[in-house]
Amino acid sequence: MNKIAFPSIGITLNIDPIAFSIGSKGIYWYALIILSGFLLGLLFVCSTCEKRGVSKDNVWDVALIGLVAGIIGARIYYVLFALDEFDTFADMFKIWNGGLAIYGGIIGAFISTVIYCRVKKISLLKMIDVCAPGLLIGQIIGRFGNFTNAEVYGRATTGLFGMSINGAPPVHPLFLYEAAWNALGLIVLLIFRKKKRADGQVFCLYLLWYSLGRLVLEGMRDTSYILYAIPGIIGISQLASAALILISAALLIYLPKRK
Repeated sequence: MNKIAFPSIGITLNIDPIAFSIGSKGIYWYALIILSGFLLGLLFVCSTCEKRGVSKDNVWDVALIGLVAGIIGARIYYVLFALDEFDTFADMFKIWNGGLAIYGGIIGAFISTVIYCRVKKISLLKMIDVCAPGLLIGQIIGRFGNFTNAEVYGRATTGLFGMSINGAPPVHPLFLYEAAWNALGLIVLLIFRKKKRADGQVFCLYLLWYSLGRLVLEGMRDTSYILYAIPGIIGISQLASAALILISAALLIYLPKRK
């Protein structure tokens, strides 16, 4: 049981990370929240895809294949940059002990989508545009899984939304910041996609928006949650964010002109 409080606004919650048990196996809120985010994002995409020229069957295929590829990619990304955390090769496969990286998940799902679209001979750019808002929906909801686990928080703060975990000094609630940033991004994407000039621009804007937020928030993390490229200076995710900002911004400009 974790006691999570927001002292400045007078909110205190006692949260058990385990929602319920099946026999001796605990089912965590984290898993249920991630699954809920995935399903709600998928349902939203399915409700809007056909008017944008993509079939529901293709969306379901991409989502289910991408879910598996995303988990694999997220784990590989984490393991590659945290090899010193694993005592044996077998430990690298124990996902239930934690260790998934969002950028690895995006890369894995993107690769599987590229392969699927090539095999099925459908437009990759149209597909990823349709799916982009669903990704943000999943990320908005999914971040609350970190909240129920009392993990991936920021550094100490005296701000209004400072979050105290089990009586410790308040820290930045990064899950809340990122969820709010992504919610605003979802509104921006839904407005922009009505005015896009070329397929692929919506997905590029998603990458640009998410990476901007991640670049800032990653620097606010507690150092124990940062995978460093240069120890104590800059994290792997910050470098990835900076690269994606440049690439996605360039593609936003290039795609309407490529023909």
